[in-house]
Amino acid sequence: MARTLARIEPPVFADRVFDVTAHGAVGDGRTDCTAALADAIARCSSAGGGRVLVPAGRYRTGAVHLLDDVELHLAEGAVLEFSRDPEDYLPCVRTRYEGVDCYNYSPFIYAYRRRNVALTGAGTVDGRADEQHWWSWVGAPAPEEGPAKTRLLAAAAAGVPVEERVFGRGQNLRPQFLQLYECRDVLVEGVTFRRSPMWTIHPVLCQNVTVRDVVVDSHGKNNDGCNPESCSDVLITGCTFDTGDDCIAIKAGKDDDGRRVGRPSERIVVQDCQMRAGHGGVTVGSETSGGIRDVVAHRCRMSSADLKRALRIKSNPDRGGYVRDVLFSDIEVGTVAGAAVEITLDYGRVTTGPQPPDVRDIEVHGLRVASAGRALNLVGLPDAPIRGLRLQDCSFGSVGAPDVVRHVLDSSGVDALDRGEPEQLGQR
Repeated sequence: MARTLARIEPPVFADRVFDVTAHGAVGDGRTDCTAALADAIARCSSAGGGRVLVPAGRYRTGAVHLLDDVELHLAEGAVLEFSRDPEDYLPCVRTRYEGVDCYNYSPFIYAYRRRNVALTGAGTVDGRADEQHWWSWVGAPAPEEGPAKTRLLAAAAAGVPVEERVFGRGQNLRPQFLQLYECRDVLVEGVTFRRSPMWTIHPVLCQNVTVRDVVVDSHGKNNDGCNPESCSDVLITGCTFDTGDDCIAIKAGKDDDGRRVGRPSERIVVQDCQMRAGHGGVTVGSETSGGIRDVVAHRCRMSSADLKRALRIKSNPDRGGYVRDVLFSDIEVGTVAGAAVEITLDYGRVTTGPQPPDVRDIEVHGLRVASAGRALNLVGLPDAPIRGLRLQDCSFGSVGAPDVVRHVLDSSGVDALDRGEPEQLGQR
């Protein structure tokens, strides 16, 4: 962990300030400030960089695109309120949707191939998503995104070039809230995120990323908190997540497209974070196709009756890839509805396929659980067992159901079930 932290250094910005109100923005909650924000960002970047300041007020906007050397700073009391009109997120941009590259609606806040970019401050970004806007695209009745997702996966499997995978208008694939695509030297600090359309903080193919002291309070469908995907040298620290899906989910591309890109997520540290509601507290997967390695989650606290799992790894034989060298240490769990530790390699009930995942060398140290639905839910596959899982100095208080342990091998390659003692997985 120390070596990874030594590699991560937040960007530094020039001492210049561009107040968006000087470029025409009005914080009255009614005026469209999209053009004013874009002008301030462009002028800041062309001047050599600095801070684009959003003072207290409510600013309506469409898509916001960050440029090199720009820190978009929301002062205390500042709120960016995002349009509910999908037309305000066109033209399409290159993006990644659930692990597959395509062209789609612009994420609400977006940067593509930029260096030294930041979103900071004590203010709030409000996506204004609800059951009538964005979230309604999930499931019947129409409009819904299922058919477009199927077409996107089929295009990737057929090797259709990314430039020809164009969605957007009429396709109902939701944009992410904040996506940083192929960026270097990134900082997201202090901001509160509310009502995201889907994934909230989504760095893709990025290097040197710091996410610090943010709050994600968003309970819509697929409202993951922070999903670093195919990224290296990432620090997520001091954050609070209260979400409608995984609080943190480390990813590396999906199926054929993840293998085409072939970029792992690696050297990632999660520390001193708090997780409340969510499908998983700290999660790895299910998009594992490019590989995930060298992950540490340290000194995190999580508790909620609406937290489904605490520590979670998920993949399946379509995803493939590997997950290895993962350490969960000094994690405190108050209440979790399901498993405290879950590793399932049949995600989505897929038990056979051409790409069995390789999951090994997972360590859990100093896990303290007061109340859980069960301690362990470990489901490997006959041709893809979980290998080398070690639990050390862990304690489980009230547990509602017995452990599930299937196709789990210890470090010597012996089936843990053959020995009949949970201690063969490591001291508990």
